[in-house]
Amino acid sequence: MADVVIVTDRPEDLWGLKNGLETGGHRVVLATTGPGPSDADPGVVIVDAVKDLTRGRDNCRSVRAASPRAPLLALVAAETLDAVGPDWEIDSFLLDPVAIPEALARIRIALGSQVMESAGTVRVGDLAIDPTTYQVRLRGRPLDLTYKEFQLLFFLAQRPGRVYSRQQLLQEVWGYDFFGGTRTVDVHVRRLRAKLGAEHENMIATIRNVGYKLESHRTR
Repeated sequence: MADVVIVTDRPEDLWGLKNGLETGGHRVVLATTGPGPSDADPGVVIVDAVKDLTRGRDNCRSVRAASPRAPLLALVAAETLDAVGPDWEIDSFLLDPVAIPEALARIRIALGSQVMESAGTVRVGDLAIDPTTYQVRLRGRPLDLTYKEFQLLFFLAQRPGRVYSRQQLLQEVWGYDFFGGTRTVDVHVRRLRAKLGAEHENMIATIRNVGYKLESHRTR
């Protein structure tokens, strides 16, 4: 099985990259589409966006949706690099024409980051929560959470589907000696939903007159 998949509409232009990576010890496949949800772990995915930025971005997002854990790199032209933003959902990029030593180094780093994920990581749907590093990733994209936001999300993620009252969450996350009201929980849930984004905000479900629960499948 390949450990590098290059998604491109112009395979004839990327044989040099393929050969260079194979010389560096990788098994490389050139493909016109990215891996699907039912495919085996593709390793690193490189999406060619040199000729068509819009298609490249869409392909990156499709790969991220299908393979949330796969390290994802975009291949772009230097003059269009400023068009690449967070909405691409990539981990890194390569500039065309590609310097093979740089490409090998970026792939090595990407694969190393994948291996370093803690054994204690909690996964719920597209969320990966690492309690040892206090890192949260959504489809591979890091979320910038405050300490209390992290604690609240991690607590809910340990028991997905279970409903907790606001008072229970207040006691478990903030502690019995916290003098604030349950409104604090609502505020933090609202902030978490905003950071999860429109597609995933419904993962934190409101149970009317009761409280909240975390679900793996409630996406828009």
